[in-house]
Amino acid sequence: MTATGTAKMTYINGDSTEVTGNPLGLNSSISFSGSGEVNGYATTLLVTNSDSNAGLSSASLSIDLGDLGKVTFDQAVGAGGISSIDDKAPTANEEVWDGLDAVTGTGNALVGGGNSGVLVYANTFADYNLSAQYSKGASAINDDDSVSGEGTSGSSWDFALTTTSLADGLDLGFGYGRIANSNDQKTLGSTEYDEHGVVYANYSMGMVTAGYTLSQVRDGLVGGQQEDGTGWGVAVNVNDSLSVSYGEREVEFMNASATDVTEDMTGMAIAYTMGSAKITLQHNETTNNGGTAAVNDEATQIALALSF
Repeated sequence: MTATGTAKMTYINGDSTEVTGNPLGLNSSISFSGSGEVNGYATTLLVTNSDSNAGLSSASLSIDLGDLGKVTFDQAVGAGGISSIDDKAPTANEEVWDGLDAVTGTGNALVGGGNSGVLVYANTFADYNLSAQYSKGASAINDDDSVSGEGTSGSSWDFALTTTSLADGLDLGFGYGRIANSNDQKTLGSTEYDEHGVVYANYSMGMVTAGYTLSQVRDGLVGGQQEDGTGWGVAVNVNDSLSVSYGEREVEFMNASATDVTEDMTGMAIAYTMGSAKITLQHNETTNNGGTAAVNDEATQIALALSF
């Protein structure tokens, strides 16, 4: 078993209309990783405890089957699936939507149905990396002998396929998934799943990386809101320690019985690394926040992160 830890102190300033209280905060986490062989197969356990999830643990148990691939049971680690490529626009720190009020996860054209209580399969075929995920019922962290008992009862599946083999400096990927929704009563005209899709392309040349991401979420319920997202970013490694980035993201919310609304987000980031210490500055802004017309938001974060 090995142990690693992190401590991150932050200063956060939100929109001028928000009451932020004390802007200073500290998050700490510790991760334990153990590995060994079980009946000849390499097996790895990862457990992480973090202040940010109120003392709960995220964990994963992986079994490497060699040429047959790797199978993982994921409890909120984020081991794979379509959510691992939900927004691949290059950045020096966080995404342009980080810290904003807009709903993320299964909203704001961010794809994926969660990474808790799911099975993940990963393998490589002719330089193409496949990561597929399956869950029965709602994505939720469950203990031994327990079930979620809430949310959806259907099954969800999704996958991500990526490669860096087509050209020097080029990173491509796409993903698709059918995520179970709340249509357990099989309402007429509705399907029992939402469709999620994403495609991205990033290109690196020297110290510059530029990229573009397209995503969409299709709500299967009658009268559901449809979402299309486009985002791009440019990140520059000024030297071995300093990196900067700028990006934009646009999400079109298509409403069945109301006027469509387009949300526009921008973000810039600066990161400076000194050994095990990292100092970052992130500033993000949005208009028509979360698809609500004339509602704006912004967030600024300065952070010092230490790794042990």
